[in-house]
Amino acid sequence: MDTNTPLRVALAGLGTVGGGVIRLLDANRDLITRRAGRPIEVVAVSARDRSKDRGIDLTRFAWVDDTRELAGYEGADVVVELIGGSDGPALTLARATLAASKGFVTANKAMLAHHGLELAQAAEDARMPLKFEAAVAGGIPVIKGLREGAAANAIGRVYGILNGTCNFILSKMEAEGRDFAEVLAEAQALGYAESDPSFDIDGVDAAHKLSILASIAFGTRPAFGDVSATGVRHIIAADIAEAAALGYKVRLVGIAEEGPGGLFQRVHPHLVPIDHPLAHVTGSLNAVVAEGNFVGRLFFQGAGAGEGPTASAVVADLIDIARGEYGPPYAMPAAALVAAPRADSGERRGRAYLRFTVQDKVGVLAEIAAAMRDAGVSIESLIQRGVTTDGSVIVAIVTHEGPERSVAHALEKLRGSQSLAGQPLWMHILA
Repeated sequence: MDTNTPLRVALAGLGTVGGGVIRLLDANRDLITRRAGRPIEVVAVSARDRSKDRGIDLTRFAWVDDTRELAGYEGADVVVELIGGSDGPALTLARATLAASKGFVTANKAMLAHHGLELAQAAEDARMPLKFEAAVAGGIPVIKGLREGAAANAIGRVYGILNGTCNFILSKMEAEGRDFAEVLAEAQALGYAESDPSFDIDGVDAAHKLSILASIAFGTRPAFGDVSATGVRHIIAADIAEAAALGYKVRLVGIAEEGPGGLFQRVHPHLVPIDHPLAHVTGSLNAVVAEGNFVGRLFFQGAGAGEGPTASAVVADLIDIARGEYGPPYAMPAAALVAAPRADSGERRGRAYLRFTVQDKVGVLAEIAAAMRDAGVSIESLIQRGVTTDGSVIVAIVTHEGPERSVAHALEKLRGSQSLAGQPLWMHILA
């Protein structure tokens, strides 16, 4: 490799992260060149609006109107995709770039969750790098940590807080005693949440990321369709308060674990013990825990989104490519990734927090207790709070350890009960 020959980059997408990549390359140019062993230079860019003022001098770069044509741009060695979307132009660009024998760097977790196996095979066939550190947990080097640093370990479990929007909302509710809708509106005003926040608050974004982590951790094919996702939109201030009284914090946790029954993947609100590191991850931060059989518990924490952290991860991938340091995208050849069966969550054992909003009348508690008894759920504690402004009562139950199937059966018994005002909330207790 000629250390005087720059790595030439074509950049698709000039939004927050795309602009951040250019600014980072400009600000740390000398340092990056020394670490990469040669210069890294953006040579071409593409975005929807050529006339938009992005606060960056773009006249030094070639402008390509059709983003998909960057794959064939002769003056580039690597294409960086920052336009997003699981399909459409992003996927077309990825396929065409690898087919043209160019490296590909992306922050697109949705595309990888749906098409990662195909793209990994295409990269290997072309003997080209496919890098995506920025796709999971922003600036936290968790992909590199699992793929390289923990490569000698059998990973028993990988889990964490994978969505900064949800963590911001839950932290605000916790600190200020406010309800979900009010805090969501503030998050949208501050730019932490999109105008349509469904992907974040319903757990889809975290599920995309979890499927990528699980593939790297366990050597399985990415299986987004096997991730069970429940978000945070039904959590109320009373749940946060009850959790605190019990010695827990509420966090949206994505967890993947391999066992005899297959691969278990779930994104779900959890009660996290106050002495667990995840309980102290606040605001828009992300954190990932991996448990290796020789290295023990690894804990990664940092900014999971934003211009600087995400651009940092993108440029770190470019530095690896400039050095010639890259291997199979998912830590082993695509052909070696196994199609793991989906584990039956009903067989999992654990403790649960159940919250019911009920009518203030005689016999309600007896009805709930009977449903639990008949389903084989053992109650550790039951708390009833006073009448709310709409005349309903909050009942919170913590169960003893038992199979999840029993809890699901109890809730099914109570479905349609005239005593319940709204659907119960089920949160798992992180062990």
